[in-house]
Amino acid sequence: MVSVLIALLDFFPVLLFGAAAALLQRDLYGKMVKGAYALFTAGTIDVTMAGLLKALHKLLYALGVCDFQPLKQMFFPVQAIGFLLAGCGALSIGAGRSKGRKALAAAPPVYAGTFIFVGVMLTGLSMLYAGLGRTAAKMKKPAAVALFAVSFVFSLGMGYLASRDFTQPAMNWMAELVNIVAQGSLFAAALILHRSGLAERESIGD
Repeated sequence: MVSVLIALLDFFPVLLFGAAAALLQRDLYGKMVKGAYALFTAGTIDVTMAGLLKALHKLLYALGVCDFQPLKQMFFPVQAIGFLLAGCGALSIGAGRSKGRKALAAAPPVYAGTFIFVGVMLTGLSMLYAGLGRTAAKMKKPAAVALFAVSFVFSLGMGYLASRDFTQPAMNWMAELVNIVAQGSLFAAALILHRSGLAERESIGD
């Protein structure tokens, strides 16, 4: 049985990711191809909402209200697609705005099954952190580069832990701590770029 404390703690990394996404959306506006910015924004909102729904399921279950499985089952596919969209958008950071250019990608079709979403998740995460890490490197912010790297590694760790036995309380605590480190590092890196004037830059030089 999931404790209420664990269930409430599940909202914390989601809020950290949402805060990081909001900072990046604000600062990157005007520094990406128009369609790519839309993908990045839609993807990060998608990931945030997926996390909130999963946390809500855990809280309802912990409180003994109900075990509404659709909230849990939709988490991984929705989050995976969100990361893919955000990753496609992030690769164009620094390309500037252009009315004549098309978006880098379209929303992928939804398929049943877990295997395909593992690939989608890994691809999306890799592209997202590659784009963010490259931006931090161009701004000469090694601390942000390192934090993005930590966030990426711990995000992959969350993928591994998702396959483990979560009936054990220790596994729940471990997963929460890993997720907090992942999203906390992402937020800290986004904050560094924000305070370094990412929003005010005319362009991000090579």
